[in-house]
Amino acid sequence: MDRYKKQRKRMVETQIRMRDVYDACVLKAMETVPRHLFIDEGLIEQAYNDNPLPIDANQTISQPYIVALMTQALELKGKERVLEIGTGSGYQTAILASLADRVFSIERIAALAAKARKILDQLNYYNVAIRVGDGSYGWKEEAPFDAIIATAAVPEIPQYLVEQLVVGGRLVVPVGNRDVQTLYKLTRLSENPQEVIKEDLGGCRFVSLIGESGWKD
Repeated sequence: MDRYKKQRKRMVETQIRMRDVYDACVLKAMETVPRHLFIDEGLIEQAYNDNPLPIDANQTISQPYIVALMTQALELKGKERVLEIGTGSGYQTAILASLADRVFSIERIAALAAKARKILDQLNYYNVAIRVGDGSYGWKEEAPFDAIIATAAVPEIPQYLVEQLVVGGRLVVPVGNRDVQTLYKLTRLSENPQEVIKEDLGGCRFVSLIGESGWKD
């Protein structure tokens, strides 16, 4: 018996649906994926609260609403190849894996990648590939992608990532300084990666992306 099922339903109804997340498939994924399995044992009872939580290596698992908002912005229909920058706990990865055909996720911290892989395998999310490396470069060998999501903040939008989108592909990424950022959605319009539509999805706060197109430390 899943004793957290009611908590997930309450999370969706009180934190997510009542705001500006309306995609039925995203709501179902949020109600289904067991977020408590991606939380450190001492914080499990806070798993479905309306806030981010710390995980290993001074990283965080994002607030459920932000996970839902970013996922909705990707406009996933089930056949997509998705790139995730920042595997972290693996929770956002699991949500993506519930909604897309293939997920490619990059994590710079090997221990986090290994822990996320173990949980994803336990939940039978075998459509996920994880590698350790600098996510700001993307994953050129597997490009192009229908959608890309960055779960760490960058000082400016990495051109590498835009170039790895298909025409019509969507990139969701937090951009700003190390304390305050704005969440943006970019849609690639043509073969010219400079031709994009840029939408402001609101203010946010993420851990920093460490890498060539992020911060150096």
